[in-house]
Amino acid sequence: MVARYPELRHFIAGQWQGGAGDRHWPVRNPATGERLADLPLAGEAEVAAALAAAQRGFALWSGLTALERFAVLRRASDRMRARASEIGEIMTLEQGKPLAEAVREVTLSADVIDFLAEEGKRAYGRVVPSRSGDILSQVVMKVPVGPVAALTPWNFPANLPSRKIGGALAAGCSCILKPAENTPGTAVMLVECFAEAGLPEGVLNLVLGEPGPIARQLVTAPATRKVSFTGSLVVGREIGALAAAGMKRFTPELGGHAPVLVLEDADIAAVVARSVTAKYRNAGQICTSPTRFFVARPAYARFVEAFAAAASALTLGNGLERGTEMGPLAHERRLAAMERLVAQTQAAGGRLATGGRRLDGAGYFFQPTVMRDVPAEAPLMREEPFGPIAAIMPFDSLGLAVAMANSLAYGLAAYVFTADLERAHGVSAALEAGMVGVNHYGISQPETPFGGVKESGYGSESGMEGLLGYMDTKLISLGRPVGRSAPL
Repeated sequence: MVARYPELRHFIAGQWQGGAGDRHWPVRNPATGERLADLPLAGEAEVAAALAAAQRGFALWSGLTALERFAVLRRASDRMRARASEIGEIMTLEQGKPLAEAVREVTLSADVIDFLAEEGKRAYGRVVPSRSGDILSQVVMKVPVGPVAALTPWNFPANLPSRKIGGALAAGCSCILKPAENTPGTAVMLVECFAEAGLPEGVLNLVLGEPGPIARQLVTAPATRKVSFTGSLVVGREIGALAAAGMKRFTPELGGHAPVLVLEDADIAAVVARSVTAKYRNAGQICTSPTRFFVARPAYARFVEAFAAAASALTLGNGLERGTEMGPLAHERRLAAMERLVAQTQAAGGRLATGGRRLDGAGYFFQPTVMRDVPAEAPLMREEPFGPIAAIMPFDSLGLAVAMANSLAYGLAAYVFTADLERAHGVSAALEAGMVGVNHYGISQPETPFGGVKESGYGSESGMEGLLGYMDTKLISLGRPVGRSAPL
């Protein structure tokens, strides 16, 4: 039995409330096109109320001990695990990914919150020795930055909010979450878990609705002291400029176009199996998705043939149906984008190895697609597809392959497969990316920092770095009382 889609409401100052007036947008199931619910659009009044609540919540939450905050966050993560199947079904309904992927995302999100809550108890400072007898102590502390605006996209409706909420709350900050307008149900259920855990009112707030106006009001508000954004480069630049005008902390994660270098000594069958799974997970709608495959020429023909065969064998369908290996794209606009990239790649001289078309019938389904012999000038080699398209090219020179991998403005994730330990170290050091996976794709873990370089953004989420991104450094230098001399 499919879980009942939740009532979509804002959560402000510990209270659930509907939107003002009759302004709503439809939320649709991307596998069927059916209407799931109407999304209430927050107006200026709701956002202002959330900002005021976050200020009050910060004053309360930051005054608790790290151990007290830890206890609440652990209760919230336990609630997430207890409701993982229910939340996962809602995620599949509104986002499309297979149910097993959705449920795993919820449990991994709970792990992220657990790790950050634990690290909140270990946000240590230090004592700096004084060079003057008049200074009794110099203590460096980590303190919460203040209320946080968390802006998240639709591809990971549980994981991305959890990284931001977990980091902010573990650090002692309050948070206002603005989730994607087409995946709000998952966010509502996550916030329910925190409310059920006894989180004080105003510490976590949820506003739903039109992204542009809400983001501008949240980012420019004096109450907001930190902005965390995951999304496109274009929007990230705009939000970054708004944050900079107010000298606010800003952590952007702005996408990628991950290269994969497959050296001739790699186990081709094993690499293909891992690569197909990684490439078509969530229909390729992942910022770290492997997309540009550079394969050593002696292994190229075998790699392409095996990759195309494995991709074409994947089962597409509704994520709630047993056996589905790849679900739909998130919305209809992505179908047109995939068709355009395939056509442009073929026009530039690339060859279609498999896939390349949308499926007939309901839903936003596009075949797992493999393009081979893709020239460097093809748009697919420069533009993040954010969909189920892989581009495969041969290389004769490892140095040239590394240069091609580094040739884009993106620098989020990169991968290399080789049995040669020395070359593994050399290539991973040369790749310009915030995260490099050697012989595997599992680079995103609760304990490790997630973030990019170049135009993929800066700063990190998850890991200890994800906690420190929500904290300021504060020095307290304690001098001897004026007029007093040192005791004997």
